[in-house]
Amino acid sequence: MAISTALWSFALVVGLLTLTPGLDTALILRTSALGRRRRAWGVVLGIQTGTLLWGALTSLGVTALLTASHLAYTALRWVGAAYLIWMAARMLRDTFRGQPTSDTDDAVLAAGTDSVGGGWRQGTLTNLLNPKVGAFYVAVLPQFIPPGTGHFAMGLLLTMVHILIGLLWSAVLIGFARVLHGWLRKPRARRLLDRITGTVIGIFGIRLALGD
Repeated sequence: MAISTALWSFALVVGLLTLTPGLDTALILRTSALGRRRRAWGVVLGIQTGTLLWGALTSLGVTALLTASHLAYTALRWVGAAYLIWMAARMLRDTFRGQPTSDTDDAVLAAGTDSVGGGWRQGTLTNLLNPKVGAFYVAVLPQFIPPGTGHFAMGLLLTMVHILIGLLWSAVLIGFARVLHGWLRKPRARRLLDRITGTVIGIFGIRLALGD
């Protein structure tokens, strides 16, 4: 398999994966739709940081060891599930109390917490605590590394293709979310968005805990 063929084939696979609505899409849309563009881009950069680390670790063979160890994989899966369920529960709890969640309140936004750093931490944790991302890279990445090429260098190149597609799609999501910003200034609309997003995140957390 030529390098160019490998790159295009891998781009098709991860492109379809990126376009499939999921946890990353929910986080980016919610954060951006609430007017927190800097934090939304922080979430995007955090997700891509996690992708880069998974790709680098896979290229080095580390994640193969993780997936081979049932105990290590299970431990990471439970930690990731607990984090997602905690995030969903906090989001849903505040909406049913009849108040906006702590990170969507206008006063908080005005205080300057719309930061890239906060979003980056959230995006990175969400990505790295999901062992299914690592399992995907272990299963898929080696298949697109042509014989005779350096595994680490080619693995990073393929990972950068995934990151580039992710950044482009995230820019589309953030741009689309601006359309919703005016509607989401209403407290009822914010609660609805947080209930939808919290439910999506909670479902992902439960599925991760159950190993689905």
